[in-house]
Amino acid sequence: MHFTIACKDKPGALPLRQANRADHLAYLEAAGATLCLAGPLLDAEGQPQGSLLVVDAADRPAAEAFAAGDPYAAAGVFAEVTITAFRPVLGNWVKSGG
Repeated sequence: MHFTIACKDKPGALPLRQANRADHLAYLEAAGATLCLAGPLLDAEGQPQGSLLVVDAADRPAAEAFAAGDPYAAAGVFAEVTITAFRPVLGNWVKSGG
């Protein structure tokens, strides 16, 4: 089952985000087929203000565990994390087997 993980950064979290970026990227790269899509959410100036991930997880607790294991979450970058079940229907990602 797919889930979106929408993460909103705490105000002023950019330095903390930058300090933990390498570990965050390594975590996502190690996720293999669990991770379908990931990227930063940007503010009007093009600076990161959060993250959006789509994961393929067995159930909601597995998606929650994936989100909790993110080094950004462990470092306290996020003010809020919202996990929502998601059914991919259309788009290039779906057509490519995502």
